[in-house]
Parts: sequence; C-alpha cells; structure tokens
Amino acid sequence: MKRLIIGTAGHIDHGKTTLVKKLTGVETDRLKEERKRGISIELGFAPFNLPGGQKAAIVDVPGHERFIRHMLAGAFGIDMVLFTIAADEGVMPQTREHADIIEMLGIDKGIVVITKKDMVDEEWLMLVEDDIRQFIDKTILKGCPIVAVSAVTGENIPELLQTIEQVAADVDEKPIIGQARLPIDRVFTIAGFGTVVTGTLWSGQIQVGDTLELMPVQKMVKVRTLHVHNEKVVTAYAGQRVAVNLQGIEVNEIKRGYLVASKGYLKPSYRVDTKLRLLDNSTRVLKNWNRIRFHLGTDETLGRVVLLDRDELAPGEEAYVQIVMERPVVAFKGDPFVIRYYSPVDTIGGGSIIDPQAPRQKRFKEEVLNDLAVKEEGSLYDIVLHELENANQEPLSIADLAKRTGSPEQAISEEIEQLLDDERIVDISSKPSFYLSSQGLELIFTQIINIIIQYQEKFPLRLGYPKEELRSRLFGSINPKLFNFIIKYLEDEGRLITKSNLVGIPGVIPQPGEKEKEIIAAIKTIMKDRLFSPPGGDEISADANLPADELAEIIAYLTDQGELVKINENMYFSSAAIESGKERLDEYFAREKELTLAMARDIFNTSRKYALPLIEYYDRTHFTRRIGDVRVKFQTSRKKNAGEVQQ
Repeated sequence: MKRLIIGTAGHIDHGKTTLVKKLTGVETDRLKEERKRGISIELGFAPFNLPGGQKAAIVDVPGHERFIRHMLAGAFGIDMVLFTIAADEGVMPQTREHADIIEMLGIDKGIVVITKKDMVDEEWLMLVEDDIRQFIDKTILKGCPIVAVSAVTGENIPELLQTIEQVAADVDEKPIIGQARLPIDRVFTIAGFGTVVTGTLWSGQIQVGDTLELMPVQKMVKVRTLHVHNEKVVTAYAGQRVAVNLQGIEVNEIKRGYLVASKGYLKPSYRVDTKLRLLDNSTRVLKNWNRIRFHLGTDETLGRVVLLDRDELAPGEEAYVQIVMERPVVAFKGDPFVIRYYSPVDTIGGGSIIDPQAPRQKRFKEEVLNDLAVKEEGSLYDIVLHELENANQEPLSIADLAKRTGSPEQAISEEIEQLLDDERIVDISSKPSFYLSSQGLELIFTQIINIIIQYQEKFPLRLGYPKEELRSRLFGSINPKLFNFIIKYLEDEGRLITKSNLVGIPGVIPQPGEKEKEIIAAIKTIMKDRLFSPPGGDEISADANLPADELAEIIAYLTDQGELVKINENMYFSSAAIESGKERLDEYFAREKELTLAMARDIFNTSRKYALPLIEYYDRTHFTRRIGDVRVKFQTSRKKNAGEVQQ
C-alpha cells in the first residue's frame, strides 16, 4: 500500500485537533498546557486508517502565530494537507500564512475542510464557502475539493474520508531507493530503551542494526529498534512516520532540527545557494544582507540574505540568492525552504536549494549566475556534465554525482552512459568507476606535459618527472589512488609513459650533451677496469672534477639506461659486472652446492666491502638464496609431490 503523510493547516481554534481526533480517535494535544488552554502548542501525531485499509499518519500542527515555527517543522515532508477553515470565522490571518507556507513547500495535494458546520446555518455556510473558494483559487490548492464537516456531530465525516482516499490516490510516494534522511521533530527517553527520536522519513530506508549519522554534529548512532504506526518493524520506508530507538547517544545530545541520515551522505554548511521567491502578498522588500529566519525540515536557524544580481527583492519577484547561516545547516539539492523576517516575525518567502554546500559567492558575477542557472534549470545530462567540468579536476563517482545533483544513482548512471557515448566524459577506472570530463582530462594532460617539458629542459638526462611530486605540486586535492588512475589512463592512451615512478613523454629520449658524453665514457671505462670494485661517487666526482649534483644526474641517467645497477644507497655496479658475476656463480654452482662469503670474494677477486653487497643483491633478485651463513642457487621450479602426475 501507498505510504502517506497527511498534515493539517489553518488558523488557531479552527478545529484541526478536534477533526484529527474524530478521524483517528487520537487526542494529539498531549501537553498539559495545551489541554488547559485548548490550543495546540506542539506538533501532534496520529496513525490513521482510511476506509479502504490504507495506512497513513496525520501530523497536526499549531495554528497560533506564535507557534508558526512548530507548524513549519511539521509541514515539511507531508504529502497532502487538510486545510481547515472554521465556518463561523472564514479566512483569518494564519489561514493566509499557512497557505503561503504550503505553497512555498510545493504541497499541491489537499482538501479544504470547512469545520464547525454545526455552528452556522446553510445560508451562512454558502457565503463562507464562496469566500473560501475565491481565496483558495489564488493559492497552490486551486481546484482542490472542499468538504464541510462537523467533528462534533460527525456530519459529512464519511464523505471527508472518501475524499481523502481519492486525493491520496494521486499522491506521488517518496523514493525508497537511495540514502536515508530523517529530520527529527521529537526526542524523548523510554525507560529500558533509552533515546528515541521521531520524524517523517524523507527518503530511503532505515533498518534495525543500521549505523546512521546524526547531523549536523556528525556523530555515528546505531538503530536499536524501529516503530511505524505504533508497530514494531524491521524496516522503515520513506513516506512513513518513524520512531527510532538510537543506541550510543544520550537524549540531551539531540534536539529538534537535527536529522539522522546514511553515513557520509550529507555535510553541514554555513552557505547555501538558492532560488528565492518573495511572496506576492509580502509587505516587505528584502534588501541585501537582511537578517532572516531560515526553515528547512524541522530546523530553524538565523541567516543573512546575499542577493547575487540586485540590491533588493520586491514582493512577487524571485532571484538567485546565497543565504549565509549563523550556524551550519544540513540541506540537499532540491529541498524546499521557507524564510521568515527576523523581527517582527512573519513569513515572507521561500524557494529551493540549488547548492547545499556553496562556496562564498561574489555578487553581480555573470559566471556565478550562469552556473546557478545550469544547476537549477538544465537537464540532468547538462547538470552531470556541468558538475564534472566544475569538479576542479577531481574525478567523481556516481555516488558523488548523486549527492551533488540531488538525483537518484540510477538516473545518474543512465546519463553517464550517454555522456561516455558522446565522448564528453571519460571513465578513468573501473570497479568502482570514477569519471572526468573530457575537458578536465585535457586540462590535466596539458599541465602535466608543460611541467615535464620545463623539468627536462632543466634536467635533460632525466626520463621524466617524479610522479608523487607531480601530484602534490599540481594536483594536491586529488588522492594518490585517483591520480594513479589518471596517469594509467593517459599511459594506456599512449600519451604518457611511466618508468621507475617517473612520468615522461613518449618518444622523448634523454640526450646527454658533449660534456656529459665525455664524463659518461670516463665512468664506463672506470667501471670496466674495476669490474667488481667500482668507485664510489666521491671518487668519481674527484677524478672527473664534477660537482656532486651533476654527477648524481649522470648516475641517474646511466641507471635509467640500464648501464648501471644500484646495489645499495652508496654503491653502483655496471650491468656488465652483474652479468659477469652471474656467469661466474653459475660455473661455481655447477660444481658446488653451497657458497660462502669468502668463496664469493675469491670468485669476484674483490674485497668483502664489495662482495657482501653484491651477494645480497643477488639474494634480493632471487639469483641466490641465503641459508644460514651460506648461499645456494635459487631454484624457481619445485619438486613434484609423491603421486603427482607428470603432464
């Protein structure tokens, strides 16, 4: 069956709570003060069964102007509204304000319930109904059903129930696929269980045993038990009123306005970019840097408005606006919000979130406005491409793009496939895939090529630029694993080469100059003459009258070319010496099984200073193997086990 949240709205004392009690049998005014004064102060909740068996929940909101913030906390997340207007009073101030809020939240499914029908005669009821229709036709609920009832006598309550069922059939359910998000509207303790929070699950699912993240404090909590419609369940779905028993946190660490969500899904932010519309009937002009009250979900915080393309916003106008918060909020792209003036407090407008983690924006900048226009109005194809092109060369996964765009991962995947086909983006890895825009990849490639060219002009004997130094210098925001994916992708395309942790340009071969050629020839001669007792760097430097840093370049070049082999930090042998040593050892092992260090010294006709590092090198490269104080020839094949069949 469909998951459904029904909310009430309307002026104080227009019979919302009495109506809910008649429909559900539940008294939602649970506070002593509420019953004493006969008005709703806090949010009320009641499970509700429709005639056809459909299960729903009703959120009953206060109507008094002093408790509009409570009304807002309950109104976010409802699917349809029972908009109550008392027959004996008609449209009143909070009727209008609640209608404005319903419109700002985009709640276009509802029923106007004319209450207290028993308190007026038929003629008066007809006049009131005409006035109400004229009022409603100027709101988002234009054309909705109007039902007059008496919650005292029960008159027309069956008709109202049937109408609720009809309207509910047209409600679009909240998505149960994707990440969970539950704004918290109540926090309390149950003896023997601990902390319990309640709210309307906006998206995804929550299961017993899940680890969730409490926002904005970013603390991990575990789900101990779940209740929906006062029944214990294993899984709660988007569109249900949920009570969650949390493990690992005390009740005084949570308050209304917090939310629990899938871990790593959301981030707190002091800035959000929005499309804001000021109400047509607002009596105020909103000026840049005006202080406002920002309402999203069950949260309320103070903030200031930054008008990005003008100095003031008049009633009925809309504009791109950045709201700078006085404390961090947790939002998601596409979330509706409402703003109220700071003082005196009244509802003046609302809109939707475009960027929930916005950078500080400069006013009157065309590129800023264009960026927001694409994010707000572009197709998902355009938005995904835009996000990848603006990711500051950072590869993004489908999960990353879902967070940034506020779209389901399945929808993102479909657009990714099309973008790949159109060659607008590239997949630099697989399992999991990370994507770059083709434009971003070209920018990265150009930067890499330019720095390698500059580097090789300074160090002409080097094959390329050290890879990790390249990442940290130019691409510090990209983690090493993703950077390696990018280099590998460019290498597979034949646009870069890598060797010994160096990144180079294909076809560019280090070329020594005349001076370097003379030094290289001298080094080769010395190495040939002293095959197994090669000179150290200091000795070569002195003989060649060459500074140590210049010698290091030549040694590195000869090593890259395979002319020299690095044995340890301070010793190099010629490759000819390495091969000659292997031949001598092969001859020895053809006669003997074991080799001592003293014997190796004699075979190489050198001192222990050179024989030990060379033998240790052969151990490392699996030419010999050490057993105690002797070496044996390393065997690459293994003996067959008894009974093993020879193939």
